[in-house]
Amino acid sequence: MNDAWFEQPLFGLTITVLFYMGAQLLNSRYRWINPLFITSGGIILFLLVCDIPYESYRAGGDIITFFLGPATVALAVPFYKNFQKLKDQLAPIVLGVSVGLVCGLLAVWGIISLLHGSKQIMLTMLPKSVTTPIAIEVADLLGGTPELAGVFAVLTGLLGSMIGPTLLKLFKFRSDLPIGAAMGTASHGIGTARIMRDSEIQGGISAFAMGLSSILTPLFCIPLIWWL
Repeated sequence: MNDAWFEQPLFGLTITVLFYMGAQLLNSRYRWINPLFITSGGIILFLLVCDIPYESYRAGGDIITFFLGPATVALAVPFYKNFQKLKDQLAPIVLGVSVGLVCGLLAVWGIISLLHGSKQIMLTMLPKSVTTPIAIEVADLLGGTPELAGVFAVLTGLLGSMIGPTLLKLFKFRSDLPIGAAMGTASHGIGTARIMRDSEIQGGISAFAMGLSSILTPLFCIPLIWWL
């Protein structure tokens, strides 16, 4: 096969769409399968087995990444549509998101300290629960490793989308407010997209929580950095 074809943007775009379509078909039959996890894992294995450099895939993958911004903004539409129903709940949502962020930051500090990890790893992991582009920028400003921060953010979102809804139900959370706020705070856009399939109201709350997290996380990191 002509190696030059791998370097065309159409290559990365095509295999991403094909893997995602296959993952969606599996998910329609086995609901426990996460399409994003299968897609990303499948693409990684495909590139490794076929010995295709990541740079070749990225030529087309960047096209999909470009649409990440508009897709993230579009998540705010459900919140806007349900704003009249949720406006009386704004204070509890803001409080819940704030407490969740503080707990998340302290958890990173505690885990890295117990495992005797480096300060750079800690700074890289601090913004793991915000959307990936912002996590990369925040980690860079804090002195962490931006590329690794993106990996942590994606893994956090994937893990949250896979176990978050089940875990919340296990702890008897049933109403839209705590589920939406928790998912948006802990697993940003990936978690929001996951619960959007179950409830538009939950998805709207989650989208608002995700946006609020992106604003508050850098602010909450400041005193922690001074302390460190």
